[in-house]
Amino acid sequence: MPIEKITFSGHDGGNLAARLDLPDGPVLATALFAHCFTCGKDIPAARRIAGRLAAMGIAVLRFDFTGLGHSGGEFANTTFASNVGDLVAAAHYLAGRGMAPALLVGHSLGGAAVLKARARIPSARAVATLNAPFDVARVTRHFAEALPDIAREGVAEVTLAGRPFRIGKAFVEDVSRESLTDALANLKAALLVMHAPRDEVVAIDAATAIFKAAKHPKSFVTLDTADHLISRAEDAEYAADVIATWSRRYLDLQPPAPPPGAPEGVVRVTETDPDGFLQDVQDGPWHHVLADEPTDFGGTNRGMTPYGFLAAGLGACTSMTIRMYARRKGWPLTGISVDVTHDKIHAEDAASGRPVKIDRFTRRIRLSGDLDDAQRARLLEIADKCPVHGTLTQGARVETELAD
Repeated sequence: MPIEKITFSGHDGGNLAARLDLPDGPVLATALFAHCFTCGKDIPAARRIAGRLAAMGIAVLRFDFTGLGHSGGEFANTTFASNVGDLVAAAHYLAGRGMAPALLVGHSLGGAAVLKARARIPSARAVATLNAPFDVARVTRHFAEALPDIAREGVAEVTLAGRPFRIGKAFVEDVSRESLTDALANLKAALLVMHAPRDEVVAIDAATAIFKAAKHPKSFVTLDTADHLISRAEDAEYAADVIATWSRRYLDLQPPAPPPGAPEGVVRVTETDPDGFLQDVQDGPWHHVLADEPTDFGGTNRGMTPYGFLAAGLGACTSMTIRMYARRKGWPLTGISVDVTHDKIHAEDAASGRPVKIDRFTRRIRLSGDLDDAQRARLLEIADKCPVHGTLTQGARVETELAD
């Protein structure tokens, strides 16, 4: 998916650095992502969530808050309110491009910020939070030893996640006054709360408080053993998949018309793990699965193999073809299941007479219902009329070209 590097004006007019993850086709909706405290737009969780949403047609703007990453300004001069202002400025930028955000996603303190910003972003119909705090003042626990210096000097340098940051008195005073209770009670958007029970930075109690304070529609999903930063690839993938699936219920995603010459639309396969074989398989905005290889072959076994997909296509087409015929005949067929296996077998090449290996797909079909022997035999014959069966046995032409 293409990624556009952009800058826009933040809450104070300074330049904020951003990336806009775009679909490879029409933009069906737009999301706005807010990163965690002292993090940035390029952490693994942000990249994975943005890529997953872009694959289903949702553009994602992720940016560095003022004073962080590649954005301008002094971090020591920022507050929680300025973060909220940066989010509102990002939403205004997107609206100016005709891409007003319908989905807000926030991680940690960014999650609290999107909850607060929702009232000033009327286009947002859904909000998702990841390991977000309810009491934003508790963020100061991570530099509690510096609070006396901040109160006395107005600013102090602290170390967070191994990196130095200058925290200002205005930030401490701002978070001490902040409350999310009213924002949650008047959210007026669908809410998804995701939190890791073992989060050692923001306790799971915060998710409970957020969930209780919000009105329906609201959902809670555990992130199980994920850490606060959702740094493991499998955890980021899970979070991305849940957000993508959940948001479809609340976003008006209208699939584009199929391109000429592709009546069933485009199936897009995108590599997600350059060190392994994991692939995102996206069929329009609605259908998503993973493809992978077993661990014995260098994969992570998180999706079906390519031949598994071929077998699934044959099995599904077989079942559908049998059902269509039985329905037309009015036969009492109450259920169908098709087991498909694949292997390589030895055969003889018809032209050269030399031994070769060919692919063999074996189908085992189960038919339920009060069917007589003649009906069962006929339905077995009909299985061979399945179009995918014809493609596999009669052959197909594959045309390949490099995209721009």
